[in-house]
Amino acid sequence: MALELNHFIGGKMVKGGSGRFSDVYNPSTGEVSARAPLASKAEMEAAIASSEAAFQIWSNTSVVKRSRVMFKFLELLTKHRDQLGELLAMEHGKILSDAIGDVQRGIDVVEFACGIPHFMKGEFSNNVSSNIDMYSMRKPLGVCAGITPFNFPAMVPMWMFAVSIACGNSFILKPSEKDPSVPLRLGELMLEAGAPDGVLNVVNGDKEAVDTILNDPRIQAVSFVGSTPIARYIYATATANGKRCQAMGGAKNHMIIMPDADLDQVTDALIGSAYGSAGERCMAISVAIGVGGVGEEVIKMLKPRVEALTIGPSLDTESEMGPLVTSEHRDRVRGYVDMGVEEGADLVVDGRDFTCNKQGYEGGYYFGGCLFDKVTAEMTSYKEEIFGPVLQMIHTDSFDEAIALPNNHQFGNGTSIFTRDGDAARQFADQVEVGMVGINVPIPVPLAFHTFGGWKESAFGDINQHGEAGVRFYTKVKTVTSRWPKGIRAGAEFVIPTLND
Repeated sequence: MALELNHFIGGKMVKGGSGRFSDVYNPSTGEVSARAPLASKAEMEAAIASSEAAFQIWSNTSVVKRSRVMFKFLELLTKHRDQLGELLAMEHGKILSDAIGDVQRGIDVVEFACGIPHFMKGEFSNNVSSNIDMYSMRKPLGVCAGITPFNFPAMVPMWMFAVSIACGNSFILKPSEKDPSVPLRLGELMLEAGAPDGVLNVVNGDKEAVDTILNDPRIQAVSFVGSTPIARYIYATATANGKRCQAMGGAKNHMIIMPDADLDQVTDALIGSAYGSAGERCMAISVAIGVGGVGEEVIKMLKPRVEALTIGPSLDTESEMGPLVTSEHRDRVRGYVDMGVEEGADLVVDGRDFTCNKQGYEGGYYFGGCLFDKVTAEMTSYKEEIFGPVLQMIHTDSFDEAIALPNNHQFGNGTSIFTRDGDAARQFADQVEVGMVGINVPIPVPLAFHTFGGWKESAFGDINQHGEAGVRFYTKVKTVTSRWPKGIRAGAEFVIPTLND
């Protein structure tokens, strides 16, 4: 029988009580490995109450002690990193080395959060007027919540709760029901690190749980990563209810290849950035733009590399690419490849019929790498996010035509340029209408002490994820004007204070 998972509420694993479950699969075999309970509104409300009670304790805990808890959490994550990576690979399907990298990028954010005493400092102005000082302080918001996707079940939750909890908030995490085991384990490790019961609650659920988060007035802020239609719904509903919200959506990331680029470097970059994690990354390069005829040579170099990809089980050390997360998602990706063919693009490498011939893995959700040439901006398969191991090539005559493609696209998450020309790279970085830019870097995901966020339909909300922006999102500023006169003076003043003294 499949393992029945729990919720993590109030510092304990709690059995689901709604009677509703979602199957969790091992994508490498296609077998059900566990069942995740789907929380009822009442169960979500119990988690919110637990978080509200924990906030009263945690927000009054000194920032130095909160930092020490984060240091302990960092120690535990480092100790269990490989085990977390293995658990992640078995539920998501990405290969083990990539899964461990997922955990490590979350650890990086925890390292940043360990320095929270510095980032919680306010400002001070002495003697702004006679005997008057002015200063500000950062205060936590209260109960915050995160709704996270299947593709990064370790990194993205830690983007959110590590910074939020370090700032003094309590946090409710609603992970993807497709791979919830790592988030549940993170809840246990946070408790072991010394956080009070209820500071981090992990609740499995579907739309009922999400809508409870969006509508309950006790939750002050919501962070989301997922598809653009859901991001738009999350942002609209949360903000209509007076909550802060950052909602990251879909992507269609372009790589511009200039005629002077190192094509061996380009080919290596495209193989990793387009087909790594089977393309299930919001920062995957899914469109290559060859400028001035260089794209034809790139296609020639890429074709045998894509055909030779070693595709297999996530825990097989020989695998370069694992399966897709579910059979439904595999069918969705296949539909986009079919669409590209129907629209007239040239399918240079067709991976639709790939099957794994390793014994015991024949039923896994495998899909071969696909490579399209002669794609145009009018094609629906270009306009929409595929989220699979599919790379599309567009050819342009000039740099200006190339930069117009990401600038005119609905998404603006990540982009990159490969060139030896510093002037072209500088112009590209300045003019491209995209939130994260790489120069000879294929996947420009910022490190934890910078900030992650796209533009246009890739992000809703004014403040990005992690880094100093994350601290700003999870805190509010209080400004105090203070006067300590030398003696008590009689009489009231009825005019606004000015700087004329």
